[in-house]
Amino acid sequence: MFLNEELLLTIRERADYYDRTNQFPKKDYQDLKDAGYTKAFVPKEYGGFGLSLKEIAQEQTRLAMYAPATALGINMHHIIVGVASHMVKNGNMKGEQILKDAASGKLLAFGISEPANDRVLFGSICKAEKDDNNGYTFNGPKVFISMIHECDNLVTYAHSDEGEQGLSVFAYLDNDRESIVIDENWDTLGMRGTQSHNMTLTNAYAPESRILTKTAPVPSNDPVVFGIFAYFEILLAATYHGIGKRALELGITTIKKRKSVANNTTYDQDKNIRWRISDSAIMLDAIQPQIDQLSDDFENGVDHGTLWMPKLSAIKNRSVEASIETVNQMVRASGGRSYYNDQELSRLLRDVYAGLFQPSDQESLHDAWAQVLIGGID
Repeated sequence: MFLNEELLLTIRERADYYDRTNQFPKKDYQDLKDAGYTKAFVPKEYGGFGLSLKEIAQEQTRLAMYAPATALGINMHHIIVGVASHMVKNGNMKGEQILKDAASGKLLAFGISEPANDRVLFGSICKAEKDDNNGYTFNGPKVFISMIHECDNLVTYAHSDEGEQGLSVFAYLDNDRESIVIDENWDTLGMRGTQSHNMTLTNAYAPESRILTKTAPVPSNDPVVFGIFAYFEILLAATYHGIGKRALELGITTIKKRKSVANNTTYDQDKNIRWRISDSAIMLDAIQPQIDQLSDDFENGVDHGTLWMPKLSAIKNRSVEASIETVNQMVRASGGRSYYNDQELSRLLRDVYAGLFQPSDQESLHDAWAQVLIGGID
């Protein structure tokens, strides 16, 4: 494993503080950078450690077991690194600069989501205007931008009116405070350490060298579009899986100590509580093999045809739902003490619900599968 146990335990000790104070976990990120984690997913030929997608996903699961918000934030950095690798692998050499930046220690962010835009990756409400040198100026609002105060660069996109249906223009921007205006609005139920404030692109400029791709605003096999979709779903699945695994650990520890007056024994001897534990473990047991398989399939170029994106959405949803159910079961098994804010399980209960709001949601997931299996609605 890449991250050692001593570092992970140190990060866990800070998690409650960063949650309570609603602060960015700067010490966590510095420690992760010092450990080489920000370049762990960068290919060796670009100065990184060359972990595979399956390996970085497993590390994200481990990190999330210690500090979910830190894991979810750094997840966005790994997504951008993965996209850049996928670009280069498929002949789009503009990904090289991103890989070099990550290897040099820069922190990368992900600026795709927009307010009330359920098209997400397939059509922006922001505007991109082309100049005479094939560069673009970007304007418009973005939401849930993890690490926005701390990142050096970010990948974003906007809509250009070029052509009949327009184009989605993807760019790699510097985090310039004059053109990226941050709205300090991150006061949420959980995942507070991600500090995912909203932002507004205000005449943010990307020269032609920083325009990663231009595509029709629809699902696409373009390395940037498909890469974002794949790495986002797989690494989110891995991160939320870690929350479920940690909740299960806490539940097992608690029931071995929690005493039943009625039965004059501890709750690990209660058949109903044992059912809750085992049922949760069975759900979680099905998640890791799916993450591993899809990770290998993506990196090895396995063709899942029209089901590729639906399959990626499915593993994210399965992981989130399994972890939500596991946390709920562990809260029930652990009793009323778990309702107090000083309990780690209480924080996990808040953190895990963030997964409901991150793409792909259940509605788009089921719509995508129905579209492939049944066809469109007349």
